[in-house]
Amino acid sequence: MGGELMKFGLIALALFVLPMAWGKDLKDVEFARPGGVSLTLDAWLPDDGRTRGVVILVHGGGWEAGDKRTYIGPWFTTLTEAGIPWFTINYRLAPTDPHPAAVEDIEAAVQWLRSHAKEYHVDPSKIVLMGESAGGHLVGLAALRGKVKVAGLVSFYGIHDLALWKQQRGEWPRNIGLYLPGADAAVMREASPITYVKRGQSPVLLVHGKADQGVPWEQSEVFCDAAKKVGAKCEMQLIEGAPHGVENWEKEARFMVWKVPTVAWLKLVLGHH
Repeated sequence: MGGELMKFGLIALALFVLPMAWGKDLKDVEFARPGGVSLTLDAWLPDDGRTRGVVILVHGGGWEAGDKRTYIGPWFTTLTEAGIPWFTINYRLAPTDPHPAAVEDIEAAVQWLRSHAKEYHVDPSKIVLMGESAGGHLVGLAALRGKVKVAGLVSFYGIHDLALWKQQRGEWPRNIGLYLPGADAAVMREASPITYVKRGQSPVLLVHGKADQGVPWEQSEVFCDAAKKVGAKCEMQLIEGAPHGVENWEKEARFMVWKVPTVAWLKLVLGHH
């Protein structure tokens, strides 16, 4: 694992030497209207007309808070400077819209982007989902449960096994109770990305701080071990001392080590040269 991440890091270091300084922004583009609720996205796209693989970004917020511009600010600048096109989306929130509404909205975003691939110069076979915290849980479900097919999955400190998370926390967290009201063991299993791990799935990158008090880093370890056990591709980057939240990592240089290897992994999966 360490050798692979080092290889990604060396590649990305070269890529960061020439940051992307040109492109165009999209704001508040509607991609779905489930039950009359308008769901919109923002995006950054290189303005050279080349067809590329892209990343769909999914914010966290405990399934009940946030929007397409919250919690993930460092992702926007990091991907833009590396020339990686991105779309960041809104999705329906609990408790007004419990599971599986948010997952269905992510799947709808993938389908919308494929249907608009020519318009936005997107390679429809090279779409990666990237989420953090609750968003990491949601992209895991969307990428693995089989309703849409994506090229890769990146989860930052996501919840991959809800039963294990309850055990780790010693309680049923309030926000998961809003997202999965009245959940029993069967519902928790259905709503856990680890349930859908299988051979031949999309490659996975997991990024997690080892001082995360909200989502213990063992969530990523257990998920990656399960993937490797069935022969699926999974890489994991653990960041010593890092708490929960990529925006919190901006406070210390030692926590920002995720940027180079994550960009390199994305470049390889997306087929960028």
